[in-house]
Amino acid sequence: MTMLQVTPNGPWGKDVHPAMPVTLDELTAELTRCFAAGADGVHLHVRDSSGAETLDPAVVNETCRRVREVAYGKIEIGLTTGAWIVPGLADRIAMIREWEGVDVATVNLSEEGFADVMAAMLEAGIGIDVGLWSPQEMPALLGSGLLPLVSRVSIELDPGEPYFLQGPPETVAQQVNDLLDEAGSTCPRLTHGMNDWTWPLVRDAFRRGHDTRVGFEDSVLLPDGTTAPDNASLVRAAAALRP
Repeated sequence: MTMLQVTPNGPWGKDVHPAMPVTLDELTAELTRCFAAGADGVHLHVRDSSGAETLDPAVVNETCRRVREVAYGKIEIGLTTGAWIVPGLADRIAMIREWEGVDVATVNLSEEGFADVMAAMLEAGIGIDVGLWSPQEMPALLGSGLLPLVSRVSIELDPGEPYFLQGPPETVAQQVNDLLDEAGSTCPRLTHGMNDWTWPLVRDAFRRGHDTRVGFEDSVLLPDGTTAPDNASLVRAAAALRP
């Protein structure tokens, strides 16, 4: 069965939604509801006690432990390795090497040093979830030589920054999938969109048999355009679309 991942927070705060989970207690309470609603994976932006994003191993490891406690069965725990959190590449890699309880982490091809981060993750036993934001990023991925070693490719499409993708989101997704097929990639794929592209690409993912994701990181809106009261409502809406 395809995985339905929840993305409960991203880099955002309560200005985006008053129910945005920022503290660890808020996060675990929200995820308890999301797992009960049908999520079988989570992509986290870990926060420290001040609410700031962090890659600090002590905070990451405790967060993963707490999330695992509230998970129903086997839940995939995924994190971000976003360069904006720790700009120094060597410092970022050193932190990632000390992570525990992380199944996969997303590495954005748009970020300098992505191949070094991926190599360190392989050594640390953390699965690589490629963050592929545009068809034009494929040459960089192929040039790294790491595509055969990744756990998943997340096709993450946004009509806004940095690529300002145009056309129907399903058409852009098709372009990326064609390029991955041409490269001979057989690893799992997760397709999702941001904002107005969220629900069209959830449907497109299910149609293709891909994993997908929903949550406040991507959009706070339900398929009918109304604001979701919480992440679990988004999960239930997506689960209702899953074949």
